[in-house]
Amino acid sequence: MSLALIDYGAGNLHSVHNALKAAGANDIRVTNDPDIVAQADRIVLPGVGAFAHCMDALSAIDGMIAAMEQRVRVHGTPFLGICVGMQLLADAGVEHKSTYGLGWISGTVRAIAPAADLKIPHMGWNDVVPSEGAPLIERGEAYFLHGYHFDAANAADVLATTDHGGALIAAVGRDNIMGVQFHPEKSQTYGIEFLKRFLEWKP
Repeated sequence: MSLALIDYGAGNLHSVHNALKAAGANDIRVTNDPDIVAQADRIVLPGVGAFAHCMDALSAIDGMIAAMEQRVRVHGTPFLGICVGMQLLADAGVEHKSTYGLGWISGTVRAIAPAADLKIPHMGWNDVVPSEGAPLIERGEAYFLHGYHFDAANAADVLATTDHGGALIAAVGRDNIMGVQFHPEKSQTYGIEFLKRFLEWKP
């Protein structure tokens, strides 16, 4: 089983690669080649930094988004977005400037609303509470680091939440597409076990 870990200059590739390997992936292709993505059995899109920067970097790779669309949305290949890679699934992000996302999961990425005694960014370990019937997600603690959050348009797309001054989305998904706001590669046993389930997932 081949896994394409997309390299678009905006992800923590080394740590994600190591976590996937620890979870049992044995054919990981770190790549910015759309042809490799178009043939992969699993696709992972990491992401750190600003929404607009990440989307611009992904869009700058000729043919990459088209290859992702074909492989994921047409052929049904399991897809995982991590942190900003999850946020890029939204229709748009409003960090610094309004930027269109992939539009695979309807919603908008917005700043976490400030409140008294609330530290932003949301950083550190926090509970992950799965929605009823959500695939892959189990209750536990994971590591988060983000100042913006996914505001989903449809409750049915929310797979898990966490609490930081109120409920924030920890995971979204539909069909063969999943995104997690937490960092599996920094979440120790919880993260590795989650990645194991993703590698075995047959949506």
